[in-house]
Amino acid sequence: MNIVITGASKGIGKALAVKYALAGHKVAVCARNEKNLRALAKKAPDRIFYQVCDVCNKEELNEFYSFIKKNFKKIDILINNAGVFMPGEIINEEEGVLEKLINTNLYSAYHMSRLIIPDMINRNSGQIFNMCSIASIKAYAHGGSYGISKFALYGMSKAMREELKPHGIRVTAVLPGATLTDSWGGTELPSSRFIKPEDIAEMIYAASILSPNAVVEDIIIRPQLGDL
Repeated sequence: MNIVITGASKGIGKALAVKYALAGHKVAVCARNEKNLRALAKKAPDRIFYQVCDVCNKEELNEFYSFIKKNFKKIDILINNAGVFMPGEIINEEEGVLEKLINTNLYSAYHMSRLIIPDMINRNSGQIFNMCSIASIKAYAHGGSYGISKFALYGMSKAMREELKPHGIRVTAVLPGATLTDSWGGTELPSSRFIKPEDIAEMIYAASILSPNAVVEDIIIRPQLGDL
């Protein structure tokens, strides 16, 4: 299979790229940090292809799509993983926070999907994973605009599921709880309180190899000891 993953230079995206590549699939990835992308590609040089891309920039997304088409004859799976976490409260967070989070967490997935979906429709097959969050279904203190953006992404996932199921395209919303990524950098909490990025990659991979007759619509995964 040919896989496209946004925001793949670290965390969950990196774990996904490694999982699919080591399983023998070809993976096209993007992120803003070229150094991290280059290091990722070294883990499977013949299977991981990368391009630097700011997913908030539509022109760069178009360039990334052109890069994908040069390397892949078809796209089997799109994983809209790029995202950013900025804690705060709606009433007092800085001006521009909502716009930044919506651009990164929602619009990037919207525009990337619109580039790739026509190819999937033509083949009557494909799968899209949108990296939502437990914050997509439960409001948290200090969640602020992050929660708004993730609620919106979950809503988009549901709309896409209804639109695309007649075309043989499966849509899965992924809703992880606290995961040990850079978003939690500097925390004093023990690692046992967090999900491992590799656990999420395993769940997504499993959902992607089911028969075309079945779809996992939601993947909800939380730390064993509960939400933070």
